[in-house]
Amino acid sequence: MAVQAEHRTTVTVTGMSCEHCARSVTEELGALSGVRAVDVTVSSGFVTISSDRELSGTELAGAVEAAGYTLAD
Repeated sequence: MAVQAEHRTTVTVTGMSCEHCARSVTEELGALSGVRAVDVTVSSGFVTISSDRELSGTELAGAVEAAGYTLAD
């Protein structure tokens, strides 16, 4: 059985202010193919995504925007 390496990506999401925001971002990012876990820190805007594959910036931005927020530059 082959073991896949885990990819970890940390991005900053702007506009989050509460746990509802965190749940929305977690749900959208968690729906991306290969995503294992999403950890959101509302106070800093940091979001760490663990996945089976490398995620593109376009995928990440699209999921965050679908949740109603934006990625920081």
